[in-house]
Amino acid sequence: MSIEQQDITANDKTTAATPLKRLPQAFFKRELIPFLADLRLAISLLLAIAVFSISGTVIEQGQSLQFYQANYPESPALFGFLTWKVLLILGLDHVYRTWWFLALLILFGSSLTACTFKRQLPALRWFSRTWNFYTQPRQFQKFALSAEFDRPALNDLLPLLEQRRYKIFRQGEAVYAHKGIIGRIGPIVVHVGILVILVGGIWGTMTGFMAQEMIPSGQTFQIKNITEAGPLAGAQIPKDWAVKVNRFWIDYLPDGNIDQFYSDMTVLDREGKEVKHKIIHVNEPLRYRGVTLYQANWAIAAVRVRLNNSPIFQLPMALLDTGGKGQIWGTWLPTKPDLSEGVSLVAKDLQGMVLVYDMTGKLVSTVRAGMSTEVNGITLKVLELVGSTGLQIKADPGIPLVYAGFALLMAGVVMSYVSHSQVWALQVNGQCFIGGRTNRAQVVFEREMIDLFNQLGQPAIESGAIASST
Repeated sequence: MSIEQQDITANDKTTAATPLKRLPQAFFKRELIPFLADLRLAISLLLAIAVFSISGTVIEQGQSLQFYQANYPESPALFGFLTWKVLLILGLDHVYRTWWFLALLILFGSSLTACTFKRQLPALRWFSRTWNFYTQPRQFQKFALSAEFDRPALNDLLPLLEQRRYKIFRQGEAVYAHKGIIGRIGPIVVHVGILVILVGGIWGTMTGFMAQEMIPSGQTFQIKNITEAGPLAGAQIPKDWAVKVNRFWIDYLPDGNIDQFYSDMTVLDREGKEVKHKIIHVNEPLRYRGVTLYQANWAIAAVRVRLNNSPIFQLPMALLDTGGKGQIWGTWLPTKPDLSEGVSLVAKDLQGMVLVYDMTGKLVSTVRAGMSTEVNGITLKVLELVGSTGLQIKADPGIPLVYAGFALLMAGVVMSYVSHSQVWALQVNGQCFIGGRTNRAQVVFEREMIDLFNQLGQPAIESGAIASST
């Protein structure tokens, strides 16, 4: 093959390869970006996210299979279609961690990003080009608010604009002035704030976890009973520190209802040294290294008793089935070594009252903590009811981003309400042309311009809204 033929072949390959390389880029710019930047798509995605978020609020999240089978039976199905099978298949029992909900968030974030770069930032760049000074009188004809003076008025105009807090730029006999530029940046800040919130929500879903623990007073525990966790949550689950429940107690009202329950807690490092101590209660959690421990529940863990002069026995107490008529805990205490006889001990709270039933279910005695009673020929002394603290434990690394995004969102909304007003002026051939526009608060701007013109003197020609207002 000759050198000329080789060159032709190489050029043909280059020509053929170039469109193939440019095809993804052309599709990205001409098809994908306009599709994502479409306002209708963004609104549809936002509505879908809102609907599924509401469903995650209405439908109990993270419950057991038995719970959903009992509350969402197959016959009759809720709304004719929503059964426990449908609910579990669609992931409505953990909406915020499903792949499709995360996909909606990512798609909505992509739509906002595309809109920001395709619409908001180009609009800001276009605004920067409007800083060009107008040099022809005919350019003022496009303004709805403009006036023409038959005398030089530029030097009188500048102090008046300064009084109204305009930033002034002058080039020869042409002037450009504006104020409220922050109002043009506000929508961009709103978009950025929403994007930061979405990133924080996705990051929290991927890396956060939730756990529940029921810990008796005096015990030390590590977080192990994980109920929900993101795919990247392993690094957040603490392995080098533990928590000791020093004491759990409940304050009661005079009528016997619960006023508040408390947990005295200590965080311990690997060597068992105290690194943090706090008494928590409802709405006052313990926070340590990104993990928050909330006071959420309570139970009676055990009862400590003595029979005659025996050693102290600590008997675990279990929650009894009352058919939805309240909570009571009970245990069985043998009164003979061969376990042929015994009594049942029942308590409903930590105030110290214990009910004693014989083997036939008959109430034989009531006793308070620290007191004794005679049962089956022996002396039973109830020393203490041991409470358990129910803790709900959460870690969500995305919360700081969500808070930051919310702050940006609020700031952007406030900024967007600021009117951006612009004024142009040109002095040529002994005449002065003045025009302006604003993006909101049109009536206020018209009044400002009328006042400006009145201070400069009666214009020779008025146009647009100014003429109709005067």
